[in-house]
Amino acid sequence: MFRKGKITDAWVLLLIASPGLAHFLIFKYIPLAGNLIAFQDYNLFSGLLHSKWVGLKHFKFMFEYPEFAMVLWNSIRFGLYSILFGFPAPLILALLLNEIRLSWFKRTSQTLLYLPHFLSWVIVGGIFTELLAEKGLVNQILAKFGDAPVSFLTEPRYFLGIVISLGIWKEVGWSMIIYLAAMTGINPNLYEAAMVDGASRFRRIWHITLPSLLPAIIMLLLLRIGHLLDANVEQLLFFLNPLVRDVGEVFDTYVYRVGLTGGQYSYTTAIGIFKSLIGIILVVSLNKLSRKTTGDSIY
Repeated sequence: MFRKGKITDAWVLLLIASPGLAHFLIFKYIPLAGNLIAFQDYNLFSGLLHSKWVGLKHFKFMFEYPEFAMVLWNSIRFGLYSILFGFPAPLILALLLNEIRLSWFKRTSQTLLYLPHFLSWVIVGGIFTELLAEKGLVNQILAKFGDAPVSFLTEPRYFLGIVISLGIWKEVGWSMIIYLAAMTGINPNLYEAAMVDGASRFRRIWHITLPSLLPAIIMLLLLRIGHLLDANVEQLLFFLNPLVRDVGEVFDTYVYRVGLTGGQYSYTTAIGIFKSLIGIILVVSLNKLSRKTTGDSIY
């Protein structure tokens, strides 16, 4: 039997957690019912209950659509490059920042590094659009070395590198906080023992810091892998234009253009389900691989 005090504490905890639970219920779980429109010819006026059921029609159309292969390849390439270059960046930055001994310089650097996270893509995009324009600062510097102006924003070969680099620059400081927080939980006696044994700073990082961070690294990598086909739609929509659409059109921008502005709700919902299934398969597969190889997993 529960004592009165324990029951009271349980209700207090439930009351504290209720806003978060309500958020997930209203904005995450209830909207899952909307996935049914992928199996319908959804009509806004007929609604979810009275629209015509068509089975897997939109999934078949998705794989037969000429643009689907291009969008799938762009999404995979964008996701892989983002993970390859973007995932190690905050870890490396956290390791470097952790080695700084001047506390005031460390705090100032950390603040400056995660400050871009709070800027909207409208502001960031506007700044770099001016910098990378044909008469912008970057081309002015190139002109001093005798190089011809480069149209960075309309050249397909530059688009992916620019967008991914800006994404890393904007979010690397914010992601770094997770690793810095994990480092505070490492026993300092381990570092002192290693220093007594004559271990260099690199050896201490390799044999103490990284193994201690391994569970956090694996968890964040698995979560990142689950969003392989996702992209920051605000970022891409700001820089996307008809001249770079063949290399810059990903699922999220395609769904926005075809689904929201084109009114093909059932078709783009089918694309969303396809993305989710790929994410689930990747997370489950890599989680099992991680459990067998390192012993760490997210469940």
